[in-house]
Amino acid sequence: MSSSFTNTTPTGSLSRVSLLCRLQAGGGKGGCAAAGEARALRAPVNSPIAGRALAPFALRGGHVCVPQGAGRRKLKRERSGAQRRDTEMKKKDIDELKHRVPCAAVLESAGFAIDLKESTRKAVKYRRGDDIIIVIHDGKGWFDALSDAKGDVFSLVEHLDGVGFTEVLQRVSDLVGFEPSEPVWMRASRTKNLGLCIGDRWQARRKPWRGSLTWCYLRDERAIPESVIRAAISENRLREGPHGSIWAAHLSDDGAVTGWEERGPQWRGFSTGGAKVLFRLGAATSDRLCVTEAAIDAMSLAAIEDLRRDTHYLSTGGGWAPLTVAMIQRLSVRPGARLIAATDNNRQGEVYARRLAAIALEAGCAFERLRPSADDWNEDLRARSGA
Repeated sequence: MSSSFTNTTPTGSLSRVSLLCRLQAGGGKGGCAAAGEARALRAPVNSPIAGRALAPFALRGGHVCVPQGAGRRKLKRERSGAQRRDTEMKKKDIDELKHRVPCAAVLESAGFAIDLKESTRKAVKYRRGDDIIIVIHDGKGWFDALSDAKGDVFSLVEHLDGVGFTEVLQRVSDLVGFEPSEPVWMRASRTKNLGLCIGDRWQARRKPWRGSLTWCYLRDERAIPESVIRAAISENRLREGPHGSIWAAHLSDDGAVTGWEERGPQWRGFSTGGAKVLFRLGAATSDRLCVTEAAIDAMSLAAIEDLRRDTHYLSTGGGWAPLTVAMIQRLSVRPGARLIAATDNNRQGEVYARRLAAIALEAGCAFERLRPSADDWNEDLRARSGA
């Protein structure tokens, strides 16, 4: 991996060269002290240090002797302290390097590009062909959407290039000063009402009504029929979001709102401070569990199937959170359950489908893969309706 950049490291701060020298140095002060002792023992008679007194145990019969007793313990403590200081210095330098190089720099230099449509402020999606990496934790963390790989900037380089840690340090240090491009968000960050709890924020929003901006977005732009919109509203699954967007609730086992998917003409995200579990549409006691990747897709599939009474339409919210997995596992172990992987018709959808198949196998329930003809169910629905 290579990249051209201008090193903007300020004068007096840690340079890349000095950083590598410090990281790769074999010894610290202890090593220097030991070398000095060795030079003292080998000094010629006329050397300035030749007249210095040596410890009683230093020379016996012309040979260097190992200190014994208290002297040996003292030397061991000194060496141990030097090694500890050296280790702490290396760790500090590595932490500084980790702080100065964001994961975005590694990805852009490796040919990845931001998928703005599929990104949020807290999770920026990068694509390179079929490869998908999600950057989180303000650029300090990442995970692979198509595998279980995740970590920091060092493990990202190792994941992409398959090199050892010494080479990882070199490649990350090469990116000091690299400035990755910043996403241009379509909506300003929200700061109002974040002091309220998730449930209060949900209740403070109105349900969509016929002719409202959210209703029109679902009906006119997403081709969701009014019968499905009414069903979702009657189950208390939808709220009016800002600027004609929708909020689609994720629920806990007891039906409490844990967060919501946010989708609008120019925005996609998840509630700040919320937790992804599952968006749920249809009777909770239904045996047929259709798992999609977005609430829009769950409603679209429900429309295509005319809201089957035996089906519970679910959405993971585009992720694979631990709470989501736990909920699917609990639903799958019910007697007579049938788990349907209705995820997208692409590589990421296939990865999620394989994970759902593994859950079904472990739970001992029936499994089926249901693919849309296009990339997702909403594209299929709009094609059917001519939207």
